Amino acid sequence: MEFEQELEVERAQKGSHEAFIHLIKPLELQMYNIAKAIVRQDEDCADAMQEAILKAYKSIANLRNPSFFKTWLFRILINECNTILRKRSNVVSLFGHEDAQSSTPNTDLNIDLREAVYRLEEVSRTIVILHYFHDLPLRQIAEMLDLNESTVKTRLHRARTTLSQWLANHRERKINV
Repeated sequence: MEFEQELEVERAQKGSHEAFIHLIKPLELQMYNIAKAIVRQDEDCADAMQEAILKAYKSIANLRNPSFFKTWLFRILINECNTILRKRSNVVSLFGHEDAQSSTPNTDLNIDLREAVYRLEEVSRTIVILHYFHDLPLRQIAEMLDLNESTVKTRLHRARTTLSQWLANHRERKINV
């Protein structure tokens, strides 16, 4: 199976549109699930997937090792999702400064685990989503993000600690209210 994929990658690198489609089709659902977990909105999910596929198509000739196609494609997708999130965070709220402060982890009374995860910094958020929401092993996440596996473990540990503190603070507030 992996050998067949490598042959398809090589065909796609030589310009075969059909080979590229054969590579992408079986990964679409997994791509959608990852994008949905990161950006959460269907429109943004579709945009991220479309951009990732287009970028992969345009640059597949630059892929050095055909056996890393899936990891390479998912890395492109994750980068696109994070770009969308960065653009989204640059949008100015119409409600003003007070509203922006009410969405911080310390003051939001409606915080839940998913919301807390989305408040983590970009790399930690991505690691948590891929590991816990998509059950990807740390080694594969490290490859996707081009990080050392021990760095991924450290970031995951810090993210869990941060999430635990945020959620504990939220529970304390809820009890005192």
